Formats: sequence, C-alpha cells, structure tokens
Amino acid sequence: MLESKDKLIVALDVDNLKEAERFVDILYPTVKIFKVGSQLFTACGPEVVKMIGKKGAKVFLDLKFYDIPNTVFLSVGTGTGLNYEILPNIGKGVIDATQLAVFMMTVHTKGGIAMLKEAVRGAKQKAEELKIAKPFVVGVTRLTSEENKGDIQSEVLEGARLAKDAGLDGVVCSAQEAALIRKEFGKDFIIVTPGIRPKGAAVDDQRRTATASEAIAAGCNYLVVGRPIIKAKDPLKTAEEILADIK
Repeated sequence: MLESKDKLIVALDVDNLKEAERFVDILYPTVKIFKVGSQLFTACGPEVVKMIGKKGAKVFLDLKFYDIPNTVFLSVGTGTGLNYEILPNIGKGVIDATQLAVFMMTVHTKGGIAMLKEAVRGAKQKAEELKIAKPFVVGVTRLTSEENKGDIQSEVLEGARLAKDAGLDGVVCSAQEAALIRKEFGKDFIIVTPGIRPKGAAVDDQRRTATASEAIAAGCNYLVVGRPIIKAKDPLKTAEEILADIK
C-alpha cells in the first residue's frame, strides 16, 4: 500500500535547473516524487534528473517516447541507465522499482504494440545490465487537455489494453477513465493521473480534471499536480493541503 506522500507527483514545469532545484528544496521531503517533462528536460537534460535523485527524491520521467521501436528501445534504456549515476546502492541489488531515482517513465500508446514491447525490453535489458530493478514504464493514452468528446473512454480503454498486452506496468489517464481501467485490469495495474486540481482552482488548459480525493476514489495510484503548486504563493502549504485531500 502506498502512503499518501508516495502518491503525489509534483510537475516541475519550469525551464531552468536553478528554479527546479529551488522547488525541490521547498517541497522535499513533504513531496517525494517530481515529474521531469519535456520542457525541463529540454532545458537541462540528465542533470536535472541527477539533481533530484541525489537529494533523495524520485523522478517521474515524462517524455512520452513515441518513435520507431528501436529508438524507443534505446531511449528507455538510456532513461533506466540514469539510475546508475544516482543510486548509492548500485551493485548491492535493489528490492523494487520504487527505490530507483528514475522509478517511472512514459511512452505513448499510439506508438503501437511493437514499439511498446521494445520500450519494456529496453528497460529490462538495461536494468539487468546494471543489476538494478526495472523502472515502471507506463503508457500515455489520451492527454487530459483533450476535450471529452466522442467515445473517449473506449479509446482510453483500447490504449490501456494495448499497454497491458505489451507488458507495460500501467497507463496515464484522467480520473474519468480510471475506475473503468481499474475494473478491467485489476489492482496491480498502475494508473497515473494528471489534471488534478483543488476544488475551486483554475483548470488552465486541462479539460478532464478531478480533485485529489476524487482521483483516489476512482482507483488512481499516482496524482500529478503542476501549476496549482508551482504557481501558489505558498507551494509547500498547497502541497500539504493536496496530501490531506489524498489521505
């Protein structure tokens, strides 16, 4: 069972290493997991991942790999390999993926079954080479910024089934689809949910949002919160309020 502090992921939606480190210093150890997405990784590369890991926090590497199978195989392997420079217990064995600094990363399910299988193989092969646990690999289904039009639940479910068949550990989806995915794929399938907003907060460019307690009730394992914390006058207080809602 995950503790409430293990369920919150704060998205470091900033564009430089100094600002990212400032937020980690403010929020850790109340917040234990930080998302590094395409904006921050483009600006800082692996250095921001190493900075977070060396402080003792964990990284959700959200780069949504979507390319030819061989490129994704290599990219996921490289992401897994970042742990080698961070983990203090390399060579002593790792109990499970939650001990890794880069403990989870994303691929896009629209890349297809062959690409998804290569993503899993890339993580496994590099982890075996380094003698560490394999990080979780989860598939992005539909972005939470997309409007709830058409049969979006069926599309998300189809993406989740593809992820499951390929051997992925779970998916990224909105809270609206989480209960259906949990029912369909069981308790061990990881569900990561962005678009979390405290009650009354601005939704920004998100369309399919939920509060933390609503997402947990729907069966989500990890909740990603960015701007409501990063843009708050008191980021730590806001994070604590969201953690209380999770609990």
